[in-house]
Amino acid sequence: MTHDPRPFGRLLTAMVTPFAPDGSLDVEGAAKLATYLVDEQRNDALVVSGTTGESPTTTDAEKETLLRAVVEAVGDRARVVAGVGTNNTAHTVELAHAAQKAGAHGLLVVTPYYNKPPQAGVAQHFLTVAGAADLPIMVYDIPHRAGTAIATETMCRIAEHERIVAVKDAKGDFTASSWVTSRTDLAYYSGDDAATLPLLSIGGVGLVGTSTHFTGPLAKDMIEAYERGDVATALALHRQALPLFTGIFRAPGTMLVKAGLRARGLPAGPVRSPLVDAGDEELNQLREDAAKAGIVL
Repeated sequence: MTHDPRPFGRLLTAMVTPFAPDGSLDVEGAAKLATYLVDEQRNDALVVSGTTGESPTTTDAEKETLLRAVVEAVGDRARVVAGVGTNNTAHTVELAHAAQKAGAHGLLVVTPYYNKPPQAGVAQHFLTVAGAADLPIMVYDIPHRAGTAIATETMCRIAEHERIVAVKDAKGDFTASSWVTSRTDLAYYSGDDAATLPLLSIGGVGLVGTSTHFTGPLAKDMIEAYERGDVATALALHRQALPLFTGIFRAPGTMLVKAGLRARGLPAGPVRSPLVDAGDEELNQLREDAAKAGIVL
């Protein structure tokens, strides 16, 4: 199956979900943040309701409201990908249908987590969701969170479905990823900011980032430099961004992104329990990491 080599562009950010001080959904803030990410951070697409967007602690209704707000704000100039993955196939299908009705341009579907299905169950999950909604799907392979890796053979099998077009690759196994990119037309996006450049070298096409709430222009320039064959510039940009590519994960990325956004006066608000808001020490460390990358927070 031949797909668009970059079905969601080059750069995506897994957007945090802004909350009001009382912890309720900040719909106006979400629209403002989405606009900032597209217009100032140069994202080609946004992922809403991913893990960074605190999807485990938002309701289905909140997810739909958030998605509609982001589509309305930036859907005319960026693609909006809805995180719909759960460890319940039927629930994931429900979320996929809701996302399609709300105007999403694509779906992010994570490996079912915690219940550790066998590879036959992993494949069945993705193929069932792909058959249920008429939207392109990005499969999210993140075994250190999900507890289960998507095996190479499974990935190649599900790639035969016309709507499974991309992978957010946070497996950390470049050999496995290389085998899949050599055997399928799946578009591989790094799910780890610092792994983007090495993934490009084995056939990757871009990044679904977390630090890209702040490093978007650096990351975009790095990907474009590599694509035009200017590896030296791409490497220089990778090294420049590396302190923040990695520093954003000193604590759960959501906590530090929200701290950095608050420092910039951008919509973010608090995190929801069981996460806790980053403290002064964590914010100061984040500012140090950002400064090393040439970014002021």
